[in-house]
Amino acid sequence: MYYSLPIAYLLWFVSGFGVLGLHRIYLGKIGTGILYMCTFGLGAVGAVYDFFTLPYQVEEANRRRQIEDILSHSMGSAGGPRPADRKRERLERTILRLARAGNGVTSPAEVALEADIPIEKARAALDALVEKGFAELRVKKTGVIVYVFPEFVKDPSRLDIEEV
Repeated sequence: MYYSLPIAYLLWFVSGFGVLGLHRIYLGKIGTGILYMCTFGLGAVGAVYDFFTLPYQVEEANRRRQIEDILSHSMGSAGGPRPADRKRERLERTILRLARAGNGVTSPAEVALEADIPIEKARAALDALVEKGFAELRVKKTGVIVYVFPEFVKDPSRLDIEEV
């Protein structure tokens, strides 16, 4: 659980039997906590009310916090990828766009230039796609190492790749 009933009662007691509203601030009810501070617990009536309803308030605050956590986690997956995943997705998208535009062929230098990343990072991303089976590592007749994405190859005669 996020909020503890004993701590809420302790804060209620420490804040002058709820008159200062520290227990409300603890439970995330900042506005009414400040109101209690300014009005001495709504003339102590609110403080007495809170004494009897504090278990329900703690339960409600825990439920609210749990819903917020669930929504923040689900927004990470349903609302789009998290920032680290988003960067990875953008890099893969850049690689695939370059491969499609280049008749299925791209190189680490092209990816690095287009994605504005170091060549080592571009090579690592391309190698990861090779390991996953999405691309093949090949050598052009000029000796340049390239990555071929077979599904984007439209004209195999233009590949200019050494036969293995």
